[in-house]
Amino acid sequence: MALDRDELKKLLKEKGVESLDDFNAFMRQVSKEVVETLLDGELTDHLGYEKHDQKTKSTENVRNGYTPKTVKSKFGEIDLDVPRDRKSDFEPQIVKKRQKDISGLEEKIISMYAKGMTTWDIQAHIKDLYGYEISPETVSSITDKVMERAREWQGRPLESVYALIYMDAVFLKMRLEGHVRNVALYTIIGINLDGQKECLALWICETESAKYWLSVLNELKNRGVEDVLIFTVDNLKGISEAIEAVYPRAEVQKCIVHQIRNSLRYVSWKERKPMAKDLRRIYEAATEKEGAAALDEFSDKWDKRYPHISASWRNNWDEIVTFFKYPPEIRTLVYTTNPIESLNRKIKKVAKNKSIFPNDQALIKQVYLAVEEAAKKWTFRHRDWAMIYSQLMIYFGDRLGERA
Repeated sequence: MALDRDELKKLLKEKGVESLDDFNAFMRQVSKEVVETLLDGELTDHLGYEKHDQKTKSTENVRNGYTPKTVKSKFGEIDLDVPRDRKSDFEPQIVKKRQKDISGLEEKIISMYAKGMTTWDIQAHIKDLYGYEISPETVSSITDKVMERAREWQGRPLESVYALIYMDAVFLKMRLEGHVRNVALYTIIGINLDGQKECLALWICETESAKYWLSVLNELKNRGVEDVLIFTVDNLKGISEAIEAVYPRAEVQKCIVHQIRNSLRYVSWKERKPMAKDLRRIYEAATEKEGAAALDEFSDKWDKRYPHISASWRNNWDEIVTFFKYPPEIRTLVYTTNPIESLNRKIKKVAKNKSIFPNDQALIKQVYLAVEEAAKKWTFRHRDWAMIYSQLMIYFGDRLGERA
């Protein structure tokens, strides 16, 4: 029977669980009972009749006591009583013969959680697979252990130099002070000097300001990031000032894709396609000078109806045109935050079933697992990296020479 929260509190109090050691001891006992119940169920399926049920018995094989076995788990060593049969042809699956580690069951639960399944979904799945009803609180206790891993990951040392850092947000619903609000979860991805992609950090942002971004970038610096060649960011309030303060030699590129989206947001549907075509002439120009001329033409054509669009491009121009300095191989890497979009899609997918996160810890736990899953595929360097790196050496040789 699944425990509700009040029952769980009562049980923990009765068991004297007041410390982490007490909790681990309690979870060892819970794990023992769960696994032994599953093993008994497997033997029943193997023999074809319930214990003490002689009426439906159709085999000469019978239960033959238990064999003691010690296995390792996430909570420490557990002493199990493994049921056996007289003919010795029972092959348990939940804890196989000669298996000394059962932490895999917990990893299965964490893996299901990482893929976006709710604690209730996991409870039902375990019930279907093993016929045992594990409570949602037990699932939460197992997945909560991810937080220690996430905290270590969030504070791990980073490399001293990154060629590029991308910063972008995905918006999720979270309960704050009794109210459900949209919060921006910022993912920060870096491309190191070997062309490898990695997620550097996760940040929950309620209000953007130069002070806030200053704290984010200072944390990166405290974790070992001494220099960044190019930042690619959305038009975040205060981000440019913060980058200037912490990494004064870094180039800043405002994401062209975000700039276009913001430009088209309030444009009538029938005018979006021709306007998008005119905007393309700006950022696909061969040089900054040609891009500026295309912006003037855009302004002449559209300012009467949408004057705010050309104004936005002009206000952000210095950081929109950064990519014009570079050859095509670097331009495609710099001018958009697309390298982070695939991760954000994965985060949205696994968060979809959650609907509303009860707190920031639950949100970080879920998103960290999504990042962990995504990072398994980030095993190759960026395409054409040898060529890109040789070009970066030309532009930033004084900063890369010592580390080349």
